[in-house]
Amino acid sequence: MKIQLRLFASVREAIGLGQESLELPPEVATVGALRAHLAARGGAWAEALAEGRALRMACNQLMCGPDTALSEGAEVAFFPPVTGG
Repeated sequence: MKIQLRLFASVREAIGLGQESLELPPEVATVGALRAHLAARGGAWAEALAEGRALRMACNQLMCGPDTALSEGAEVAFFPPVTGG
């Protein structure tokens, strides 16, 4: 399955990439599995997407949780929680 990955704010800065088109293996079927798959790249990916790190996730521009199923052509975004002041 092919998806579009988008990274925002400090996640984008840490990884040095704002977007990427990915072909996923069959076992990566949820947003949480995608996060783990990307973190397994190591280095900045592992640090920015580490389990337990506060991150917001969206699938097709809707906020979602790690159990959200992925589908062909989905757009998945990772970004830090937003605070205002």
